[in-house]
Amino acid sequence: LYDPKYYHTDFLKNWEDYTCQSGTIHPDCIDLNTEGKEVQDYLIDTYTKYIEMGVDAFRVDTAKHISRVMINRHFAPAFKKAGGDDFYMAGEVLTKIFEVWNKGVAPLSAPFYTWKEGANSVSSGIGDTYSSDDVIAAKEGYDAEMARGVQGQPESNNHLLDGNTYREPNYSQASGFSVIDCHMHVNFSDAGSAYNVKGNDKYYNDATYNLVYVDSHDYGPATSGERYAGGKEAWAENISLMFTFRGIPTLYYGSEIQFKAGMPVDGDPNKLALANSGRAYFGDEIEGSVTTTDFGIWSNATGAMANALNNPVSKHLMALNRIRREIPALQKGQYSTEGINNSGVAAFKRRYTKDGIDSMALVTISGGATFTGVPNGTWVDVITGDIQNGTTVTANCSGKGNLRVYVLNGSKIDGLMGEYIK
Repeated sequence: LYDPKYYHTDFLKNWEDYTCQSGTIHPDCIDLNTEGKEVQDYLIDTYTKYIEMGVDAFRVDTAKHISRVMINRHFAPAFKKAGGDDFYMAGEVLTKIFEVWNKGVAPLSAPFYTWKEGANSVSSGIGDTYSSDDVIAAKEGYDAEMARGVQGQPESNNHLLDGNTYREPNYSQASGFSVIDCHMHVNFSDAGSAYNVKGNDKYYNDATYNLVYVDSHDYGPATSGERYAGGKEAWAENISLMFTFRGIPTLYYGSEIQFKAGMPVDGDPNKLALANSGRAYFGDEIEGSVTTTDFGIWSNATGAMANALNNPVSKHLMALNRIRREIPALQKGQYSTEGINNSGVAAFKRRYTKDGIDSMALVTISGGATFTGVPNGTWVDVITGDIQNGTTVTANCSGKGNLRVYVLNGSKIDGLMGEYIK
């Protein structure tokens, strides 16, 4: 069973030392020898087949237990080759702390995995200088980065606008491997706390690719053991931020109807029935029928499906999805907070300029904001249809979860109003 050709034979001794990558977590969960060629070839062959079948992206579980050297040398290049340069991968580098760096251990922290080996900045680095023997190289890489420390890690401005201008991102030192934003996840006890982690975005190669969520199948915000139970208004505000700020929003199934809110996420199966946990079966909540006519547009829902779709947070989510879908700047733009005076939980500018697209949006959440020094032009709030001209835009907004999204040369999107968007 413990053939070293296929498995790591050591056992994890500490979540913040090298045995986290060289050892097995538990006897019934044997760690694969990702430094071994047989394992590498098997994994690459297997997941390449999934890509060829049409899989769009990978969420890589427990990525913290894989050496970044192996990801950079073997896995990321192979999957990019199979799926194209834009094939998306996000790894779970789980760190249950409120800081971006995992207890000062750089090579076991989320931002670390977004960089190539030896990166000194967003545009320069010494590259992979480790042994050709992958077993040796994995340890060399870990030790070298421990010696560099968190103070020696590279920084990036790929996520930031240059004033109001979209800067061409420099990905020459990017690993091509994005991460779940565990730093924001832990801090998502409320939208304001989550938004305030943005000061650490510079440590990721490009934080706009971070996978963002409030709660998950592992734990809730602030490392709680329960599904998020902040209430409907808090959920509305949370997803208003998630669907307009940087990163890729991810919603744990059922959160839109507060499914199993406050229940234990997981537990001892001998003591906690699955039905009473946050991982309970959700299918009963969406039984029924519905007629759809367009993205986010539906009618004639029946049964439990009708209750789920008519939940005010569900309707809020649909509206935000429609807004995000229409505005490229919200999907993949860089951001800035310069020249903004706001009274709400968050306010920012976003812009995306590429391939003939130039999309810019001004966003304020749960309060009003004044944006000064923006490009001269016609700004239209997609929610109310309010039109303002010039280089200053004043957005009137009140109510938790409410928002305004002024788009340069934009137009109103009908049918967005609800319990939280007013």
